[in-house]
Amino acid sequence: MAKRYLDPKADLTFKRVFGEHPDLVISLLNALLPFQTKEEEIQSVEYLTPFHAPDNLFFNENVVNVKCTNNNGSHFFVQIQTFWAPSFSLHVKPNSSKAYISKLGKRIGMNYQEPVFSLNLVREIVDADVDNYYHFYDIVQDDLTERIIDNFHLVFVELPKFTPHTMNEKKMQVLWLRYLTEIDGYMETVPQELLDIPEINKAMEVVEESAYTPEQLLGYDKFWDIIRTENTLYNSGVRQGMEKGRLEGREEGRLEGMELGVQKGRKEGREEGQKDEKIANARKMKSYGLALEMISDITGLTIDEVRDL
Repeated sequence: MAKRYLDPKADLTFKRVFGEHPDLVISLLNALLPFQTKEEEIQSVEYLTPFHAPDNLFFNENVVNVKCTNNNGSHFFVQIQTFWAPSFSLHVKPNSSKAYISKLGKRIGMNYQEPVFSLNLVREIVDADVDNYYHFYDIVQDDLTERIIDNFHLVFVELPKFTPHTMNEKKMQVLWLRYLTEIDGYMETVPQELLDIPEINKAMEVVEESAYTPEQLLGYDKFWDIIRTENTLYNSGVRQGMEKGRLEGREEGRLEGMELGVQKGRKEGREEGQKDEKIANARKMKSYGLALEMISDITGLTIDEVRDL
């Protein structure tokens, strides 16, 4: 009987693979972080918020935080998270800032600050105008752009843009990204070149369907139902926004008051219907446990409106 492998990008599986196996997270980080020398590579990690994947995990923060020690003996922090593109602005800034501020709070009064990396694995395309899938950012001061904040670094990997052209350069980066993109919940035959790598072979075993309880598999399926709902509602909201813009543009050109009044009445009627639909969708997402900020971003309702539903 063929094995079935779950998608490692789901909340449940991602935390099981990278939140419970230090050797796997070390291999992933050494492959994806912008290290230039062997001395910079990670030798050991310590989980900052230890956890075990719960039986019925729907929508907790999909984040793994680790304190790393490299081959030089230096320490730094890494936050790893995976999400789809429309929730990009909601997840990256708050979570990265939280990790950074938390670290700084423990270092007040000391003469040094340990660096923080935020590694973000994005399941959708963020910037369609750029071909590269890998983006590395430093933070600069608004009024002095040449002044870089050395201790805070952001890495974004747009997974849909990744294509494994060659494995000659950054072989482990290619193989880990193949694991994250090709193992999609439907694959039954795993490419041998992935199984030949001990770390990825182990990561495959972690996402075997047989390793999960029925309750966990129910949570896994519910997770993807929520993602599909978010995606549909987001795309619907974009289309509605474009249609509203076209309506407003046409209305500005109306010169006759009567016709303008009729159009305005129709528009108000449509907006009332759209508002009712947004409220219904927001109630559904709220029942799934989505964050209020995410529901607000997707539906266009205010956070207070969502909270009062």
